[in-house]
Amino acid sequence: MNAILLGATGMVGQGVLRECLLDPEAESVLIIGRSATGQQHGKLHENIHNDVSDLPVIKGRLSGSDACFFCLGVLAAGMNEEAYGHLTYDLTISVAWTLAKLNPGITLNYLSFSVLPFTRAHIVSAPYHFVFARIPWSG
Repeated sequence: MNAILLGATGMVGQGVLRECLLDPEAESVLIIGRSATGQQHGKLHENIHNDVSDLPVIKGRLSGSDACFFCLGVLAAGMNEEAYGHLTYDLTISVAWTLAKLNPGITLNYLSFSVLPFTRAHIVSAPYHFVFARIPWSG
């Protein structure tokens, strides 16, 4: 498996990166992000790219991938609905379509993590919410 990982420096992405590097079936992991992970590994290839929404600029590095782990996330607190929608929905769909065009049959794995709800009374009984979706894209 040749994987692409977006969001490798975040909480969820760090875990995904660790598992990819440990998995014997993973041949290579291409990280696309705004900052380096600081890790060294034979399977690991990093591409520092300030604007993830502009993936066509680096499309030569994206072909030949079997899977994408999309672990980018943002807290909604303090954001307006338009900005939050752009970062969580528009960006995800844009990346998915770009990768599907370059890699027919790629599987997009969307992973997100948030603390819900925010009241102290509920944190004891239901502290975390994990979202995972596996979407086969055919373009």
